[in-house]
Amino acid sequence: MNPVLSPEVLDAANRSVLCWLATVDADGRPNVSPKEIFAAFDAEHLVIANIASPTSVRNVAAGAPVCVSFIDVFVQKGFKVFGAARDVRRLDAAFPRWAAPLEAMAGPRFPIRSVIVVRATAVEPILAPSYRLHPADTTEASQVASAMRAYGVRPAEGD
Repeated sequence: MNPVLSPEVLDAANRSVLCWLATVDADGRPNVSPKEIFAAFDAEHLVIANIASPTSVRNVAAGAPVCVSFIDVFVQKGFKVFGAARDVRRLDAAFPRWAAPLEAMAGPRFPIRSVIVVRATAVEPILAPSYRLHPADTTEASQVASAMRAYGVRPAEGD
């Protein structure tokens, strides 16, 4: 199988501090849930910690495709990763393998109940409309400056 997650997507996922997992239940009702403990596992998989996600886990068990979205809120670019998901429970022999990058992030503060493993099947970029509507004067630097003004933040010392 050819890798679906390019180095650019892997880097963006690893730099993101939050992702959104979109699932649907057996009746087709959508659910979008933020996840702060997640990682790009390899060129085909994302892993997401199930800390307090009963609806997401129930929907993953229904077997419908999922979508994981993540963006850099300052640059206002990111990716949507589409795929199939499964829930790997703590008692599963594969759990330690999938959970390893997540447990380092979660530490003792966030107990991981299971790991949602997403096998990527497709990727699409996410771009703020400014990039498409005003390409001549929209740059990553201008988007960062705009976001910093909107959020009332400044770069850290030394950046």
